[in-house]
Amino acid sequence: MIKEGFESGVRALKEISLVCELVVVGGGLAGVCAAIAAARRGVDTVLVQDRPVLGGNASSEVRLWALGATSHLGNNNRWSREGGLIDEILAENLYRNRDGNPLIFDTLLLEKVREEPKLRLLLNTAVFALKKREAKRIESVEAFCSQNATLYKIEAPYFCDASGDGILGFAAGAAFRVGAERESEFGEKFTPSEEYGELLGHTIYFYTKDVGKPVDYVAPSFALKDITALPKYRSINVKDQGCKLWWVEFGGSLDTIHDSEDIKWELWKIVYGIWNYIKNSGKFPEAETLTLEWVGTIPGKRESRRFEGDYMLKQQDIVEGARFDDAVAFGGWSIDLHPQDGVYRDLPSCDQWHAKGIYQIPYRCYYSRNLDNLFLAGRIISASHVAFGSSRVMVTCAHGGQAVGVAVAHCLAEGLAPRDLLEASRMKALQADLNKAGQGIPDTPLSGEGDLVQSARVEFSSVNALAALEPSEDGWVDLSFAAGQWIPVRAKQWYRITAYVESAGKNDLTVKIRTANRLGHFTPEACIHETTIALAEGEQAVEVACPIELDTDQYVLVSFHGNANLRLRVSDALRTGTVSVFNEGNEAVSSKGMQKPPADIGVDAFEFWCPRRRPAGRNLALRFDPPLRPYGVEELKRGYFRPVASSNAWVAERTDPDPTVTIVFEGKAKLESVDLYFDPDYDHPMESVQMGHAERVVPFMVRSFQLFDLEGKLLYSMKENRQAIAHIEFSQPVEVAGLRLSLEHPTERTPAALFGVRAYGSL
Repeated sequence: MIKEGFESGVRALKEISLVCELVVVGGGLAGVCAAIAAARRGVDTVLVQDRPVLGGNASSEVRLWALGATSHLGNNNRWSREGGLIDEILAENLYRNRDGNPLIFDTLLLEKVREEPKLRLLLNTAVFALKKREAKRIESVEAFCSQNATLYKIEAPYFCDASGDGILGFAAGAAFRVGAERESEFGEKFTPSEEYGELLGHTIYFYTKDVGKPVDYVAPSFALKDITALPKYRSINVKDQGCKLWWVEFGGSLDTIHDSEDIKWELWKIVYGIWNYIKNSGKFPEAETLTLEWVGTIPGKRESRRFEGDYMLKQQDIVEGARFDDAVAFGGWSIDLHPQDGVYRDLPSCDQWHAKGIYQIPYRCYYSRNLDNLFLAGRIISASHVAFGSSRVMVTCAHGGQAVGVAVAHCLAEGLAPRDLLEASRMKALQADLNKAGQGIPDTPLSGEGDLVQSARVEFSSVNALAALEPSEDGWVDLSFAAGQWIPVRAKQWYRITAYVESAGKNDLTVKIRTANRLGHFTPEACIHETTIALAEGEQAVEVACPIELDTDQYVLVSFHGNANLRLRVSDALRTGTVSVFNEGNEAVSSKGMQKPPADIGVDAFEFWCPRRRPAGRNLALRFDPPLRPYGVEELKRGYFRPVASSNAWVAERTDPDPTVTIVFEGKAKLESVDLYFDPDYDHPMESVQMGHAERVVPFMVRSFQLFDLEGKLLYSMKENRQAIAHIEFSQPVEVAGLRLSLEHPTERTPAALFGVRAYGSL
């Protein structure tokens, strides 16, 4: 029993003082990835989150799907899903939660954080004050937990602001911006007008449920009475719920930080007004048995402060795919701006303009230019308002969060300020550490430094020549939209490509061989060869001679153009580094087969060639003479662990009963660790919630493998792999003359594939 009498003074709150090495403020995906990445590298980390769950806009409190460069398969960014820690999270979520339950995603994030012994999580705890050691250095933060009535004082040498609104950077005096820059500052031609608005607003979603019997609905008194106040009310329907209500947006003309509660009430007014209209207007009889299952209690916030780093990402960097010596992450979502007070404006709910490929994000965007120990992560990084329109999406933010966490570990090891990592050798070390963890920085392969495989003899039990993508028994696609197949070809090589066509009557089929103007991009601009073939009625094999006289190995698009009276045979075969695409629209990301921007906004016009989701997304059935031969030793050693300008993979023959990679070192090696890089299908967006997915594990993924020494001693075994990277660390160095890696084929139609194998130790 506790009993206290009256006190004339003011009682003090319970206080807990913590000393750590990194404080991360904000538990969205960016903060989570920053905190885990640092903790895994031995950094004593505290993650402070002002909400009861992790994930920010991806959490069950908001329920927005997490996305990044893959953009719902609605752009030309092939194999572009962000790698590393966020890929690990999304792959595990796919396995546990392929139907997209946001509550399950909550538990996964909580589990990932709780499993790290070097990471302490403070939920329901809001940072509200800080102390500075000197003008440019934060010493500690103060935070209050509403659930345990405790005041925390946390001291550390490094801090990361991933709070969304930038509470830490703001209180510490860091330079920041709110709203859009004028065109004159950076020369950005897509800068919005004042009438369009300088800030993106907030959104609240709702979910419905069919209870199988009539359900009445009485709206609260604060619900919107006049539905015609919403210019888009005619587009309201009973099928849209959750993330599909992203256009229910408001608040861009207000202060999106200090007016957030007012914005929330307005959004509740709109949401309950929409539901009242659906239930009681008489225009939606199909809603009779529907009830509201969930309405968001906090809005999903898009924009507020952006802080200034040593570099500010701008529109041209995205559109032109600028390259930076200090690149540590990448993006690829469209430049996606919204009109202020969106749902009340009679304008398109968004303006989305895509680049032709992914773009790098430099390290200089991830720390404050004013403060010597403040890192930035999430939507508040150093970017202009226009560039922020792309870099703000959650998986891109999470990808940058991992870069921050790893950078902190590098700074801590030498007692450096964030800016000090720009020194060339330090930056290369940071980039190598990130790429080893799967970051996939564009144009920045993992070097072979320290890797014993680079000088070893590598042998395979078989190598897939890729002579054909065999026709299925009954699968077809019609050519109401042009269809194409991206394939990796060798330099200075002629090919004969055979397709299988069915024609309803006499028709013409045009075949084009095209490629991108830039290696690693997948917007087909340069036409290498074009021919038109007169078809007879019925099924027939069509052979095209293709003079692909390119200077380097690269991808080409074999595209077929006709009409709805033509069908192409498809293949059930899946091969790493191949994908079929279609020149059709994708309303989810405002792509309509062709991007046709106004002439004066600094954005390119080009065609969209996008995949279809499995099970509909199947390769075109094609035969290649000579075989493409895109897989081999040189691919395995390149240091790119995804298709870029080539497949970058070894793939076994499907008939190989025991796909095996044998590595013979130059002498006896004392092996400390081995990293294996598998194919997680980087083309799959893996949206975290609501979408639903065809598989729990992508069909390219090697599930079972065993690692032996050359004498047959088992060193490691895995039966249920679902992750892109298997990091095998030995408790004591293992002395071996070489390694033998035995893999199982993932599926009957998918042979075993490997992007890389790295072995670390000494000879």
